[in-house]
Amino acid sequence: MADTALPDLERVMDAAWLAPDRGDAGGWVLRAAAGVTQRANSIWPRRAPDGSPHDNPALLRQARAWYRGRRLPVIFQIVHTTRNEALNAFLDAEGFTRQSETVIMVRDAGGNEPGPNAGVEITAEPSAEWLRLWWSVDGRGGDEALATARAILEGCPALYALVRDDAGVPAAVGRLAVPPGPEGGPGDWGGLYCMATRSDVRRRGYGTRVLQALAGYGASQGLNGYWLLVTAANRGAQELYAKAGFREAGRYNYRQERPKRHLTGC
Repeated sequence: MADTALPDLERVMDAAWLAPDRGDAGGWVLRAAAGVTQRANSIWPRRAPDGSPHDNPALLRQARAWYRGRRLPVIFQIVHTTRNEALNAFLDAEGFTRQSETVIMVRDAGGNEPGPNAGVEITAEPSAEWLRLWWSVDGRGGDEALATARAILEGCPALYALVRDDAGVPAAVGRLAVPPGPEGGPGDWGGLYCMATRSDVRRRGYGTRVLQALAGYGASQGLNGYWLLVTAANRGAQELYAKAGFREAGRYNYRQERPKRHLTGC
């Protein structure tokens, strides 16, 4: 996927992980979710067509005030594209850090996907078992944070897959988000999120079964392709997804403002 395709991919990525609290600052999308996940508590710098780098100081002042009112740090999610070079230079000058480089991988829908279910339970909503397993692997926080995470998940049409081990205990889960198209009609790309496998049953093929089942269901619904996100440091996962036909389409970093003073206490 060429660099010019990334802005629309950014749109569906935003819609697939929809922050419940949203604002706007001159084309920057301000997102908040009580601190649950960086993605839902970061700025997507979607700029208006006539946006200028000279607007950045004023927009940053608006963003700082918006996040200060929510007691959250100012964090940007910035895809590596030429259109973001000026913003990155501005944030460098402001002392923003670079964190959590993430690889965006994409794959066209194949014609030889396995059947939609393939022995995997697929539901339109996350069950209690699904949520419990996913949160035990990826979650940060207690019941209140989990409730916020569930609101994020359910902000976008999606399917939830769960596979059990031989004892009938949930072993792996995954989510296929299908955001609406740009005009509000059915979307034609799906995002694979929340791929999580219980630590004691890894490398037994459970995650692959979840991936195949979700891709199979997506193909049966006429999706044209899929994307997923994996940290740049996780080479093993990147290799696994590459074997499943995914290729790198881009990368992004989180840019976080440094504290103005040293924090005290725990």
